[in-house]
Order: sequence, then structure tokens, then C-alpha cells
Amino acid sequence: MQTLQQLTQEAQALGRGEILLTAPEKEVARQLHICNGCRYCEGFCAVFPAMTRRLEFGKADIHYLANLCHNCGACLHACQYAPPHEFAINVPKSMATVRGQTYADYAWPKALGGLYKRNGLAVSMALAVSLSLFLILAIQSNGTLWGGPVQNGFYAIFPHNLMVSMFAPIFLWAVLALTLGVIKFWREVTPATSGAPLSSPAAAEAAHDALRLKYLGGGHGEGCNNEDDAFTLARKRAHHLTFYGFMLCFAATSVATIYHYLLDWPAPYDFTSLPKLLGTVGGISLALGTLWLWRLNLARDPNHGDAQQRPMDRGFIALLFFISVTGLALMLSKDTAAMPSLLAVHLGTVMALFLTLPYGKFAHGIFRTAALLRFAVEKRQPSKLALGGD
Repeated sequence: MQTLQQLTQEAQALGRGEILLTAPEKEVARQLHICNGCRYCEGFCAVFPAMTRRLEFGKADIHYLANLCHNCGACLHACQYAPPHEFAINVPKSMATVRGQTYADYAWPKALGGLYKRNGLAVSMALAVSLSLFLILAIQSNGTLWGGPVQNGFYAIFPHNLMVSMFAPIFLWAVLALTLGVIKFWREVTPATSGAPLSSPAAAEAAHDALRLKYLGGGHGEGCNNEDDAFTLARKRAHHLTFYGFMLCFAATSVATIYHYLLDWPAPYDFTSLPKLLGTVGGISLALGTLWLWRLNLARDPNHGDAQQRPMDRGFIALLFFISVTGLALMLSKDTAAMPSLLAVHLGTVMALFLTLPYGKFAHGIFRTAALLRFAVEKRQPSKLALGGD
């Protein structure tokens, strides 16, 4: 509990128009001041070159740098001032703590920011199971849960318009909430990152760095650290499998939507059709990637991140895994009596993902991409710390 003196100091600071830092933000600022004097890790990732352009670290600077950090752990293993040294420098952990705070700070609506702290593995799985059971009961009430092969595919169980009416509002809400949150983040960090507008070269560089996960290479291309001092590209490769698997599944849904509305080709589709091929490859990639990420998360050194965010991380990984597995099982069971129940489980899991999307781990990719965009812009501007000529 805060003391009366602390509350008085904060009230006076607010009265003077000062922007107060939280305790985790103050810790990041403390560590970065020490790092700025050392600069041993300057070539490791984007955080350190961005750091050297600053002598002081305000709230917007700290939020920007925290989301620029990829939490690879390389700087912790290289640092001579890491614990048990009295300076106790642990940039990955301190950045992760603030990064989680920024998700809640920039959440839209603001009142729902607390969901980031409660969106853990148990909550995610409970939501997926509850929605799946609800859909199973809905199918059972129509007597179509188990009764032999189903003709005409999924739409014989849930008509197309019904599925659209269930998923479209949730998906659009997730897109709106994430968009408004990242717009607020962008507006607050832009003045702290030179204020220059986004340019085509900067956008191209940021897209390249984000899509290739450049900063999970540890600054030397051999990878970063997971559970020990050994360099590894495992997290980079697992992230690639997961991200591109997810994008292929999204592409499959998008192509099927085009087929349905623009070409008047309703489902079901043959296995050799583009939606099925994209979905199959994407589902396999997503399943393998999430399994790998789960194993790495369990083995990871606790000093690499914020332990309080691990339930949220694992909840997101678990939802993606079960979406991929139930999707693949559903494809294989399309002409069997098991198809209706598998459809209910798959749709319930997808719905749970969409509901938690704006307030879970998915947000880290959105905010990190925005930070990479600002870094690509800022690095092209003259440093304010450059010494003037004669």
C-alpha cells in the first residue's frame, strides 16, 4: 500500500503536469541508463541502437523500447552486470514486465485492459470448452449430433448465414479493438521517435524485419538463448511455423469467402481445391509450431521474462494448437458421423480465440510491428545527440 507521502508526491507531480512512471517503468529507465554507459550489447538488436539515441527515458520512450524488445535473452547472457551483480541488470525481464503493462494501458476499451492479467491458460481453455459444449447442445437439440454421414458438408449442421452472424461481430470487434489500441500507442510514441512520418523505405525495412524475425537472431544470426547460454534458432523457427501456419489458415478462409460470395462456389470443396490445400498446409504448420513453442516455453529460463504473463502465453499457444488439430480432424471426418461434434468443438475453439484476441498474447505481434516501424523511421533521422560542427 502506498504511503501518504508517496500519494502526496504523486498528486503534486500531477498538478505540475508531470507524467509519472510506474515502478516497472522506473526500473527499465534505471537499467537503460547503465546500459547506455556500457553499450556492450549495441549490435544485438534494435533496442540498443534506439537506446543510444537517448539520454533520458520518458514513459513514451520506455513503452516504445519495451515493445521493440523481442525478449530473446541474448543481452542477459552477455551482460557483466546481470544478477547476482549489485546492478542487477536484466533487460529482457524488465522489458517484458513493462510490455505486459502497455497491452493493458493501450487496450480499447480501457476498462477491458485488466483482461490481459486474467486471460490465462485455464480461462482460455474453459472458454473454449464452454462454447464447444454450447454448440454441441445446439446440434443435439436438432438431432444431428451423431447419426451417420452428413451430406452437404458443414452447412447442413450450421447454415452459412448463421455461422457468419456468429463470427463476423466477434472478428470485427477484435479487429476494431486491436486497431484502436495500436493507434493510441502509435500516437504516443511518435513524438518520442523523431516525429517523422512513415516512409516507404522505412515500411519495407520494418516489414522485412518483422516477417523474418530478424531480432530473434541474437545479433549474429546464430540465434538467441532459451534455457541456457547456448545460442539457438529454435524460437525463431517455431515462431515462423506458427505465424505462417496461422496466415495460411487465414488465407484459406479468405479464399473460401471469395469463392462463396464473388464466384458463387459454395462449400464443401475438394481436397485439391485452393482453400483445402492452404488450410491443410497451414494447419500442419500451426500444429507443429505451437507444439514447439509450448516445449520451449516450459523449458525457458524464468529470468528471461515476466512469470505472471506465462499463463497468457500458454493460453494463446494452446488455443492455436487445438484450432489446428480440430481443423485437421474435421477435414478428415467430413464424411463420417463424427463430423458434427468435431465441427462444434472446432468452432467453439475458434470463437474463444477471437473473443480473447484483443486482450491476449496476439497483441504482442501488433505492437511489436508498430515499434519496428517507428524504429525504421527514427534511424533515418539525424540523432538529437549529435555534436554540432564549428
